[in-house]
Amino acid sequence: MLTFYHTPLSINSRRVWVALLEKNLPFEAVVMGLGGDQFQPEFLSLNPFHHIPVLVDDGLSVIESFAILDYLEAKHPTPSLLATTPEGIATMRMVEMVTVNELVPAINPLVKQMMGFGQDPDDVLEQAKQKAEVVLKFYADKLGDQSFFCGDQLTLADIVAGTFAPWFESLGLPVDSYPTLQTWTERLMDRPAWQTTQPTARDLAAFRDRMKQRMAAQGQ
Repeated sequence: MLTFYHTPLSINSRRVWVALLEKNLPFEAVVMGLGGDQFQPEFLSLNPFHHIPVLVDDGLSVIESFAILDYLEAKHPTPSLLATTPEGIATMRMVEMVTVNELVPAINPLVKQMMGFGQDPDDVLEQAKQKAEVVLKFYADKLGDQSFFCGDQLTLADIVAGTFAPWFESLGLPVDSYPTLQTWTERLMDRPAWQTTQPTARDLAAFRDRMKQRMAAQGQ
């Protein structure tokens, strides 16, 4: 039995969670509070860097979400979440890496604003939106008129980028300027894996309160 250590609000966790559900794999979920659970000796023996997610399979501990996704594909290749053509593989990897290397740092000020953790200057927010929109245009170009990034098949590209997609509108990003991207987002949100893993308003409110308390305790 697979054991999945995660936090539901973590994007890194969610991409693995979605993959597990899309592949119909049975697993035991261990929800980490991250208020100190990650520093307990038992968890540090699984991941000395005290990060989530972690996947444990028959004594093997796999850390880092992309390594976990690769492991799941190698160990459980059916149904496949990998592209099947050279062009598709290139697109899949480009979308994955652009999401992590370009989108994530770009939207940090927007996430901070959305969650009520502070307000950056207007020029910083505007620059963040401009950088994020470059990523949205890249997504739209790669998607074209296809159902998913690599054609009719859901792949890791859709999972990695698609776990951010429900937040685009809340972050103030102009998704309506890219109709095919908007349709793709709606298509993903219709899937049970996305519905199961989508945080609720109560989850977000509780997380926001915990973070504000922690920031206040740290004098921020």
